[in-house]
Formats: sequence, structure tokens, C-alpha cells
Amino acid sequence: MTGSSASPGSSRNDDVSIVACPDGPLLVRGEVPIVTPTGEPVPRRRKTVALCRCGASTIKPYCDGTHKLINFRTEPDLPDSPQSAGSEASQTPQG
Repeated sequence: MTGSSASPGSSRNDDVSIVACPDGPLLVRGEVPIVTPTGEPVPRRRKTVALCRCGASTIKPYCDGTHKLINFRTEPDLPDSPQSAGSEASQTPQG
């Protein structure tokens, strides 16, 4: 027998998705076990859960919306580098 067949109603890998929300949590959809660093299962009551990325949630590992209050950003603020400053200067007309 080659390949794998899933019976109707069984969980399949294509039923799982993880979406990184901009400046917010990771949305985990599907049957994905969530465990602590020691391997203990974390209680889960819903098929879709939001996992905290900002580190400030009071209900970790789940998101409680605190990322909005602390202005959490997923894209780092990049310092001005000589290369980017040089490219901006080349785009500015000099007179």
C-alpha cells in the first residue's frame, strides 16, 4: 500500500494553518497540540486559537489583546544605515 488515505472526518495536515498576524498573535487553526516547554498539554477549548507573540499577555500562551496596548510591532524599527542614507541622498535632487 502506498501513500496515506484519510477517512472522512479524520484530521489531515492540510486542515492546519498558522497565520502570523501583523503586529499581533499567531492564529493556529486545526488540530495542533499546544504544549508547555516541559511537554505538558495546554488546555484548548477551540479549534482556532491566538497565540501571544508580544510576551505581555496575562493568559499566556494565548493572546489577550495586550499587544495593542503596548504598541507591539512585528517589523523591527531599522536604524538609519549608511547604505539607506546614501540611497536616499541619491534620490534627492541636489541643487
